[in-house]
Amino acid sequence: MRIDIHTGSFPLTDSMRKHIEHRVRSSFSWAQQGLRNVSLRLEDLNGPKGGADKSCRIEIPISGTTPVVIHEVQTNLQVAIDRAVNRAGHALSRKLARKHELSTRRLVPTLISDPDLASF
Repeated sequence: MRIDIHTGSFPLTDSMRKHIEHRVRSSFSWAQQGLRNVSLRLEDLNGPKGGADKSCRIEIPISGTTPVVIHEVQTNLQVAIDRAVNRAGHALSRKLARKHELSTRRLVPTLISDPDLASF
């Protein structure tokens, strides 16, 4: 899984990059084989003014459906990252479950309408 980290107006420290990579890999380890890319965009929305302005936006593309996109804003960047990763994990789980359910629903009518399989 490739993890792309983009920052706005501030440099990304090595410790922050390692923290992000660890959180993403551990949170999405159950789905790593199906994930090719996770993108994070980190921004300080208000610059030096302060306030709840540290933003983390996560985008996870999924083949055959719309991507999972999560946006979290907090006063602390690490908190924004951690919450966004947690929310993205839950959203990814729900989306993949729905995708699996829909593909299963499409398969069942096909099997029932097949005369060779209908006798079973």
